[in-house]
Amino acid sequence: MTNNRFADIILPLAVKGRFTYRIPENIKEEVKPGVMVTVQFGGRKLYSGIVCSVHDKSPDIKNVKPVINVLSGTPLINESQLKLWLWISEYYLCSEGEVMKAAMPNEISLNNFKPRLETFIKLSGKFSEDELNEFLDKLKKAPRQQEILSAYIRLTGYATGTEILTVSKSLLLSESHSSAGILDVLVDKGILTSISQPVSRIPETDSYKEPIKQLSEAQSVAFESIKSQFREKDIVLLHGVTSSGKTEIYIHLIEEQLKKGKQVLYMLPEIALTTQIILRLKRHFGEVTGVYHSRFSDPEKVEIWKRVAENDPLNSYRLILGVRSSLFLPFSNLGLIIVDEEHDGSYKQHDPAPRYHARDSAIMLATMHNAKTILGSASPSVESYNNAVNGKYGLTELKERFGLIKLPSIVLANTREAYRKKLMVSHFTPELLQAMDDALGKEEQIILFQNRRGFSPYIECSECGWIPVCIQCAVNLTYHKGIGKLVCHYCGYTTSMPSKCGNCHSTGMVTRGFGTEKIEDEIKIVFPAARVARMDQDTTRNKNSFNKLIRAFEEQRIDILIGTQMISKGLDFENLTVVGILNADNLLNYPDFRAHERSFQLMEQVSGRAGRRQKQGKVVIQTSDPANKIIRLVLRHDYVSMFRMQSEERMTFNYPPFCRMVKISIKHKDRTQLNYYSDILGRYLKEIFGKRVLGPESPVISQVQLWYIKTILIKIEREKPPAKAKQLIIEAIDRLGKEKGASALKIAVDVDPY
Repeated sequence: MTNNRFADIILPLAVKGRFTYRIPENIKEEVKPGVMVTVQFGGRKLYSGIVCSVHDKSPDIKNVKPVINVLSGTPLINESQLKLWLWISEYYLCSEGEVMKAAMPNEISLNNFKPRLETFIKLSGKFSEDELNEFLDKLKKAPRQQEILSAYIRLTGYATGTEILTVSKSLLLSESHSSAGILDVLVDKGILTSISQPVSRIPETDSYKEPIKQLSEAQSVAFESIKSQFREKDIVLLHGVTSSGKTEIYIHLIEEQLKKGKQVLYMLPEIALTTQIILRLKRHFGEVTGVYHSRFSDPEKVEIWKRVAENDPLNSYRLILGVRSSLFLPFSNLGLIIVDEEHDGSYKQHDPAPRYHARDSAIMLATMHNAKTILGSASPSVESYNNAVNGKYGLTELKERFGLIKLPSIVLANTREAYRKKLMVSHFTPELLQAMDDALGKEEQIILFQNRRGFSPYIECSECGWIPVCIQCAVNLTYHKGIGKLVCHYCGYTTSMPSKCGNCHSTGMVTRGFGTEKIEDEIKIVFPAARVARMDQDTTRNKNSFNKLIRAFEEQRIDILIGTQMISKGLDFENLTVVGILNADNLLNYPDFRAHERSFQLMEQVSGRAGRRQKQGKVVIQTSDPANKIIRLVLRHDYVSMFRMQSEERMTFNYPPFCRMVKISIKHKDRTQLNYYSDILGRYLKEIFGKRVLGPESPVISQVQLWYIKTILIKIEREKPPAKAKQLIIEAIDRLGKEKGASALKIAVDVDPY
């Protein structure tokens, strides 16, 4: 009898569609949705793919290739995950294979997960007290062996006749200040024995659990408001000023869901933010709490993946705290998703595909599980607040800080005037220096925010103005003093600091502008007694660097912390009273329709780090334009006026939330060819969308890694069906692909690009 069973399989390729393979008779019972299999694709290449369906409908081709073998005995992916993959691929115009690559840990690790083994030491038998004393007495002439046995008894609390307890070999050697060789002697004598046991790769935390705190009156009102709105709406926006106690409300909502046996996903935009919050959550919810982010190794990711998939009340993670990739975990019983700092741009994946927005994808994931979603922010995105005021989302507002602590006072420091009057000390105004001096005198802490890393954004010849640029990208090279190199922040290219100008050969090369590294150097000169540290991509490359810096600041071993936007949100420090924003103009003058919204959000967020306990904080904003309308709104913490102003502008010029946007990036290694083909695609799209097509234009960075770039922006009316517009865009791109020589192009489509 001929076998007529087939499997539709997702392969990790940037090729649209699923691929159908024949299921051989000998593995037909093993091939089921969610399992990973090996198949041949193309010539002789073998790929691991995920089975998404099994059926008996023969494809319309003569020779259907067979599934070669099954890699996973049980399904690795569940039905809701497959639904999410499909939605992301359709909405963000990518392949399911690209979603698969982003969603899953390394396939080899996932299919061969071997437990981590650790060596433990125990007594080789149930010895009497006399026998133990005899052993110790005999070891008087071997004091180091005696110390190991004494340390074992001390660590295990061993008593005669009790269960023989184990202690880790590493701990025993550490406590006895001894070596493995000496321990081996005790094993050879038959006193101790060693065994290997599987252990978790995830660090354990203190088993002590704190009771959940009682909410304040304002928090209680907000909590009840959210629950009431959840009866009619699936999404509620919690708009609470910085330090209003949003996290405590989240904790109460989480508690309700866990008591129902549900899973909860708590999303944050930055790895740095997980450090403080995970400790807080584990104090309340214990070992059901797990963390998931990109800094974990593949084996660690696999362990977390499996502990979520188990959905076991005793052993599994039922509360996950994670960054955007955490939404791909194998949830089966979600009750609530919390998207904290929902406005943050880090939730958007730009490259490579899938170019998804984690906030919007999380809302879809919650819908698939019939779960509820909380969006939280002190300065919500214009889109989310618009959805709330229009009734699509529920809206709950917290307008006061917890404990009635005042919002920080904000001082504007005019750098233009300070430079003119020669009052600047390096890059610091008198107002900022005075505030810092006062704080240090009271043994209080300071954060300085500068959204550029490195020492200097570029170097320049003082004679002819020549600036070194990247050999692969159309960008100036950033000077990093610590490594003595010029670095491209787009492709990673590095070169030595030139001793002379590459144009006129002058030796007058000077640094221009300033980044976090330069601020660190100069603060140490201005305040030589202060303990200074820096938090940016350069100082937090290692897995635990965030934790070490944050712990040091919490323990007041750092007086002044200098950093980029990773220090601007979510962090809570008791003794931090002064925040300095060193160059607000950089934020405001970026060529992006969201520049003013994001500038307000960033300044409001970083300001909110100051004075979160008993003391009112102070924020000094350095700017050459103190009259700027956005800065004046930050001065008053006036989010609603910022929202209204931005809404009016965007309605006038037809930008989100009043339209949808799709950006197409076209790349070619030859500028002339790029111009030729991008003009053709622009023409095709204008035939369909008319004046709603902007471009093709060169972006601010017009070349990256030797590829020249042009972009086309398409605006789609909110009332028009987006699926139809997206299909027309794909058809235009496919039409371009048929042009002679177009195969040398790289084309990327980004839905909701900003």
